[in-house]
Amino acid sequence: MASALEARITPVRRVAGQVRVPGDKSISHRYALIGALATGTTRITNYSPGGDCSSTLDCLRRLGVAVHVQPGPADRPSARSVTIEGRGLRGFQAPDRDLDAGNSGTTTRLFAGALAAHPFATTITGDESLRRRPMKRVIEPLSRMGARFESTNGSLPLTIIGSSLTPVEYTPTVPSAQVKSAILLAGLQTPGRTVVHEIVPTRDHTELALSAFGASLDRAGGSIAVTGNQPLTAIQGAVPGDPSSATFWAVAAASLPGSDVEILDLGLNSSRIALFDVLARAGAKVERTVDAVEHGEPRGRVRIRHGALQPLTLGPDDVPGLIDEIPALAAMATAGGELTVTGAGELRVKESDRISALAAGFRAMGGEVEEYADGFHLRGRSRLTGGAPDAVGDHRLAMAFAIAGLAASGPTTVRGAEAVDVSYPEFFETLAALVRED
Repeated sequence: MASALEARITPVRRVAGQVRVPGDKSISHRYALIGALATGTTRITNYSPGGDCSSTLDCLRRLGVAVHVQPGPADRPSARSVTIEGRGLRGFQAPDRDLDAGNSGTTTRLFAGALAAHPFATTITGDESLRRRPMKRVIEPLSRMGARFESTNGSLPLTIIGSSLTPVEYTPTVPSAQVKSAILLAGLQTPGRTVVHEIVPTRDHTELALSAFGASLDRAGGSIAVTGNQPLTAIQGAVPGDPSSATFWAVAAASLPGSDVEILDLGLNSSRIALFDVLARAGAKVERTVDAVEHGEPRGRVRIRHGALQPLTLGPDDVPGLIDEIPALAAMATAGGELTVTGAGELRVKESDRISALAAGFRAMGGEVEEYADGFHLRGRSRLTGGAPDAVGDHRLAMAFAIAGLAASGPTTVRGAEAVDVSYPEFFETLAALVRED
């Protein structure tokens, strides 16, 4: 279904079956980095196969961390296992060259926090897309703690000049789990008590991971506090399936009459599953079952079946918990629904300007989209015709355009389809396995 640069999607009747998605990107990044700051050997199974999480491992190697990767079992070779030989707090070695974060904003911001407490200078760079993304939001709090930075107008390449830090109380101006995590990772290596106050809650994988590795955190209301110099101890753990990747199969099932998809071994962290409540609001039939909890992270099964699509409105209070899922929800709306999004200006500084690129892509497929400064309004009153949307190097747009193409009246060619390798290298193979023409 996919070539090196393009994917051709033909309309289908429905999707059905059981599916496992790659290991959660957010958890994979954090287990690897925190494992490197712990003592002992951390073993992680079902580590994300995407390019972003590989960038984290490459950066750890540059910092003197021994990292070993093994492919998964024969039936799921991408479900790889990773072993991290921890070096302890402030145990990284000065790298002999720049760290390359590839396309990964998570890698960049989390490493900025971890490296701020190390007594040497490190430069992080990345691909063209990452070099356009804003880093001032993480530079500001870490500078208050005593680290120094050199950058090009707040963007990569970013040089972190670490030092002995002082604790801080900080309220991020933009809800961001990455900024929160960077501060907590720096605070973990700083004498005293560091506190982050969140105006809007964001995903809490860092807090759960730090607790799993033995750190004690205080969480009250919207505040998270960590006391520095707590030793971390290695863990063994399996990464649950990534809800953001599962989103695309969920919206495909919700969009196409007769569809029925069950997603297995999926992460069901409460800060990540707002999507399923939104799908139910949109008319889909959704069943969730928690099967186990490991290191504070619940996992289980979700079954999604088609239902008559209802109009959706997402505002500023909804967006932080759905920021990665909005492109997929837009794809669902093209299949006869309607979606209005406001308060999502953050989408303009993701891997692409997701608002403009999303609007342009769906218009290229015959869609009706009105663009706002902080969102958009998409009407699915008429069936998409198909076309040639450009994913502009953005993995979530590539997958969203592919899912929208399933319900179009004609074929769709997704340009830049190779972007899916950032998070979901097997996306198109899984899509082909779920298609049903009966």
